[in-house]
Amino acid sequence: MRRLAIIFAVLVLTSPTRAEELPIFDAHIHYSHDAWAPYPPDKAIAILRAAGLSGALLSSSNDEGQQRLYALAPDLIVPELRPYRRRGETQSWLRDGTVLDYLEQNLVQRRYVGIGEFHVDGADADLPVVKRTVELARKHQLILHAHSDADAIERLFQQWPEARIQWAHAGFASSERVGAMLRKYPNLWCDLSFRYEVAGDGEIAPHWRALFLEFPDRFMVGTDTYTPGRWDEVVSHARWARAWLSLLPREVAERIAWRNADTLFGKWRE
Repeated sequence: MRRLAIIFAVLVLTSPTRAEELPIFDAHIHYSHDAWAPYPPDKAIAILRAAGLSGALLSSSNDEGQQRLYALAPDLIVPELRPYRRRGETQSWLRDGTVLDYLEQNLVQRRYVGIGEFHVDGADADLPVVKRTVELARKHQLILHAHSDADAIERLFQQWPEARIQWAHAGFASSERVGAMLRKYPNLWCDLSFRYEVAGDGEIAPHWRALFLEFPDRFMVGTDTYTPGRWDEVVSHARWARAWLSLLPREVAERIAWRNADTLFGKWRE
């Protein structure tokens, strides 16, 4: 990650978009229980501010981590609720009915912008626990933040055609598949966390650049602090994002950097 940031350093200085001035909304941050000791809340918030973030969509396993950071920085943290209470539930939650009790209790007590990030692929999206999770999102008018393949995304939309879905890592799908899904579903947004192939060697990959220009209002950037050590990458990731975004037209760069997130999560921030 640091190497990628260095590669783009010259572009940051010379681009007409002025990358260093570009606010970044990080749409994929976790603060789970194993990060609390090495990165206490004040240190975690300091990292987010050092990255120059305008906001961060944040969830944790369990939700206490998110609550701790939100209490310190309500101007920065946009909270979402994961269906995980601890590490190791990314697959077991699909068939664990107690997850629903956990979600319902938190949704009654606190305000969130979405449910996620959660992991589900293929036909598992039609399991009862997942369907009930979608129903809860519909009831509370929440975004679904899904770490899923394209098949599962299609199934989620079949359950709730009006859903607003943030497709984590854009499903690690090809740019062609991502483009096809965006054309089919107007309420689908893509976060680009862990999609480092979108830019390298001082340029944006042509097929991804074409997608960004076709759908400037449907992409967001994100770090994904899925393990504690990823917190050390937040600042360099924001620097890298600013650098490659500076290669796009200013309006497109601003949309992907922060405006799309502000639009998607706008009601929370009002």
